[in-house]
Amino acid sequence: MDDWESEVADQPSLVRPYTLTAGRTEPRVRLPLEAPIGKPATEKPPRWPGNDVRGQILTMSVDLPSVAEVAAGLALPLGVARVLIGDLVTQGYLQVHTTLGDSVTDDERRDLIGRTLRGLRAL
Repeated sequence: MDDWESEVADQPSLVRPYTLTAGRTEPRVRLPLEAPIGKPATEKPPRWPGNDVRGQILTMSVDLPSVAEVAAGLALPLGVARVLIGDLVTQGYLQVHTTLGDSVTDDERRDLIGRTLRGLRAL
């Protein structure tokens, strides 16, 4: 990649959010706001440039953020983030982790609630 290509790859995307989702408002998978997302055990190489929002979502998923945290971190409308994350799940780039089971501790519940609230406040 030459200098010009790397500069273009680092530029923020000017694509309108509704264009990213092709006008869709609902994800193809069940995707609660508090659901942590992460990469599956077998990782597919991304097929987007570094500045593409899907690539940014994949980069963020290393820390198992909630859907709300991804939306806030990328300054995306929540509905757009849900559709894009849902697409990445159905394409095998991401997986949705269970939010809370019966065996979680109170500290884990508080942590999840706190992270979700911070993500929602940032929107």
